[in-house]
Amino acid sequence: VKKMTDCQEANSPMELYEKLTAQGDKVRALKTDKAEKAEVVAAVQMLLKLKVDYKQTTGQDYKAGCPPSETAAAVTDNGPAADGDGGEDNVDPWNVSTTNAKGVDYDKLIVRFGSSKVEKELVDRIEKVSGQKPHRFLRRGIFFSHRDMHQVLDAYEKHKSFYLYTGRGPSSEAMHVGHLIPFIFTKWLQDVFDIPLVIQLTDDEKYLWKDLISHTPVSASPDFYRNVVKIQKHVTFNQVKGIFGFTDSDCIGKISFPAIQAAPSFSSSFPQIFGGRKDIQCLIPCAIDQDPYFRMTRDVAPRIGYPKPALLHSTFFPALQGAQTKMSASDANTSIFLTDTPKQIKSKINKHAFSGGKDTVEEHRKYGGNADVDVSFMYLTFFLEDDEQLEKIRQDYTSGALLTGELKKILTETLQPMIAQHQERRKQVTDETVKQFMTPRPLNFNL
Repeated sequence: VKKMTDCQEANSPMELYEKLTAQGDKVRALKTDKAEKAEVVAAVQMLLKLKVDYKQTTGQDYKAGCPPSETAAAVTDNGPAADGDGGEDNVDPWNVSTTNAKGVDYDKLIVRFGSSKVEKELVDRIEKVSGQKPHRFLRRGIFFSHRDMHQVLDAYEKHKSFYLYTGRGPSSEAMHVGHLIPFIFTKWLQDVFDIPLVIQLTDDEKYLWKDLISHTPVSASPDFYRNVVKIQKHVTFNQVKGIFGFTDSDCIGKISFPAIQAAPSFSSSFPQIFGGRKDIQCLIPCAIDQDPYFRMTRDVAPRIGYPKPALLHSTFFPALQGAQTKMSASDANTSIFLTDTPKQIKSKINKHAFSGGKDTVEEHRKYGGNADVDVSFMYLTFFLEDDEQLEKIRQDYTSGALLTGELKKILTETLQPMIAQHQERRKQVTDETVKQFMTPRPLNFNL
């Protein structure tokens, strides 16, 4: 059983300190040279991981210019920063990072963003109104925050419908398992409430930020574009700078893009579906890093005569190496892709999934593992349906009865058939299917 990363296994405290110092210099040099954003982000993420490894090895926080004392000893615990707050969380629509091995502090994020926590009362109410058992993402706090969800349910109880909007930024050839989270939950909402769904593919955003693009057929929807322009007219440059952190050196495409992501929040953008109605409220399930877009949208909505969209926010799906960052399609080693073979899935989990187990089997049997920082267990909270089975796994791992290798095997056997089924369904999709879904058209729903 092994939980240490490669750099922890091979380095003394001083060697880690020297690596950290060099990585800090590299980050500063990249920023000074105005390197590509993706390269800077990758370097910063590596710096954060090295800081976590340093603290776990020495028991001390890294401080530039302060080498570790000669008495600094390796600290045996269940994972980096497992019990502390782990310092500052960095969350925006393009970057997510924290030094806490448990991941982002979502309670603090709710306060920072000014949203509301999804309490048991709301989960129970969704069950009552929908007549369905709450989705596991609600039962387990994966969708943990909201804006105006009670208002959506109030209207629904009065036979006033709503619609769903979610999206995907196509940044790679294939989606990874983390991308499934909003889609799985949105599909469940669509099924239980029997309502329309629109999905925006923001390839234009990926071009503006990452130089990737495919096809953006906005011309087929003049009403959509009309709303984009209306939003652009009512949001100032100072407002988007304040919300998104844009600077004077950012291109005008970035500054105007938030209006494009906002436009699907208004029913009048889709006259084919809603017959020109402007009063149908939108519910947006998304990861909470996308919230800045919709804070702007909710602010502008009453000024252009539209209802504010409601939101349900999810937690982040962690990278294989740990919850300090979210899974990224741009780094194959942090991600399990929906195109991976069963062998690749098994290999990635065994090689890269960060473990909350102890260093030896004997220690693990005696002291148990830490499920709160173990990536394999985190993934099971997303994909294992049975609550009792999940709790039994947690208890067995925490007690030491279940070893890390056995936990990774459970995860592998959970993901392999799920991804294989996805691949089988994907084979049935033809160019004609894609064309049908991409064509603006009426949808058969009672509104």
